[in-house]
Amino acid sequence: MAVSTNNRECLSFQGIGKNFPGVRALSDISFQAQPGQVHALMGENGAGKSTLLKILGGAYAPSAGEVRIGERSMVFKSAAESIASGVAVIHQELHLVPEMSVAENLLLGHMPARFGLVNRGAMLRRGRELLKGLADEIDPATRLGDLSLGQRQLVEIAKAMSRNAHVIAFDEPTSSLSAREIERLMAIIGRLRDEGRVILYVSHRMEEIFRICDAVTVFKDGRFVRTFDDMSSLSHDQLVTCMVGRDIEDIYDYRPRPQQGAALRVQGLLGHGLQEPVSFTAHKGEVLGFFGLVGAGRTELLRLLCGLAPIKAGSLSLEGQTLALKNPRDAIAAGILLCPEDRKKEGIVPLGSVAENINIGARSRHAHMGCLIDGRWEHDNAQKQISALKIKTPSAEQLIMYLSGGNQQKAILGRWLSMPMKVLLLDEPTRGIDIGAKAEIYQIIHNLAASGIAVIVVSSDLMEVIGISDRILVLSEGALTGEVARADAQESHLLQLALPRTRH
Repeated sequence: MAVSTNNRECLSFQGIGKNFPGVRALSDISFQAQPGQVHALMGENGAGKSTLLKILGGAYAPSAGEVRIGERSMVFKSAAESIASGVAVIHQELHLVPEMSVAENLLLGHMPARFGLVNRGAMLRRGRELLKGLADEIDPATRLGDLSLGQRQLVEIAKAMSRNAHVIAFDEPTSSLSAREIERLMAIIGRLRDEGRVILYVSHRMEEIFRICDAVTVFKDGRFVRTFDDMSSLSHDQLVTCMVGRDIEDIYDYRPRPQQGAALRVQGLLGHGLQEPVSFTAHKGEVLGFFGLVGAGRTELLRLLCGLAPIKAGSLSLEGQTLALKNPRDAIAAGILLCPEDRKKEGIVPLGSVAENINIGARSRHAHMGCLIDGRWEHDNAQKQISALKIKTPSAEQLIMYLSGGNQQKAILGRWLSMPMKVLLLDEPTRGIDIGAKAEIYQIIHNLAASGIAVIVVSSDLMEVIGISDRILVLSEGALTGEVARADAQESHLLQLALPRTRH
């Protein structure tokens, strides 16, 4: 239940516009978010939600319009000015320093000092206080880069919440969190709402929107569509139709298809993140899903399969041929390709164009005399992938950093579709992606499988794994705990297999 808004300041956007070279990201955005409410921002990737939050957080200046808190017109020239005005924005793409400790990241800019030196003891104590109730298991002395993506997300949330802001914006805060971590976050957001703060909440997970939000504003193509103030009378289908402009009856669009022989055989695999030997076979034409909680070893398994981490024991064979992967180059040459979980850090080249990001993998295969770029092929291939994958970009020369997460993901897929492929490894392929783009990516996955490629999908979204997979393998604490056919897949059973086992 939201608290009364009497004598409290609301947040309002009035005629906000934002232009980038070659693209209008926002046009005449106007709405209000009330204190004591959780106000959702919904829309497809590229609708302008993250751009609006970057304006609120001082990262971008609006090209038109103004932001108001209560009666005050706010002009943020930097993130520091936004923070000083009582605004905290938790961005989907984390703004942390991996080489520093967790405590240093939490207190960056206001470290406790003694005699002119950082007081390390006080810093660690304060770090524990900020993590309390949200991520108690994280040691504040740990190097941030050694944490999982989900744990880093919790640190970013703790850092923003430490500022005691009146306006707090969450951009896809649960995209990398486990079920337990999500429950903690939901409780904290509920408490902040009851304290009378303005909460903006961006998520593509419908169950979260209907669970915790009091109002929702929908964007499409950088424009305001509608605000729903009464969530009790709003249905899931109404919201989806408002977002995408069409009905999406079955987002997963699963289609049975004949499976062929073995593509990838894994025997007794051991390496970083795996506590017991893992064995399985991925078949040609199969979508093989892997489910597990955060820390189960899913990402670590994919890193072993594509040469990013050394194999300590066991063997891999592709179409009957034993593989000796020393690095990702060997895996790519064999036709094993990875779309990583962290698109920003490991997937895209942010300062490269969309075309460059698509062509970079296959460039050497088409270069003249092995070193001269084939400009015609690069142009034609980029246009082909942009068209086939429905990548929303004003041109192939647009910097990929300006594209939405879903369109960045499709560009990475376009990179691998430009090359010979036998096994595609997808780590959280729809993380932070809207429902319309998810449906398009599922279509791509099914088409790849239908062409005879083995697709291995790792996802923390249980319904996604069940919806698109022919077969599901479950990991728990670095061990394979079960194999379930699609016809037998039940949420309760898969969750039971994923939970940590009792050890005697």
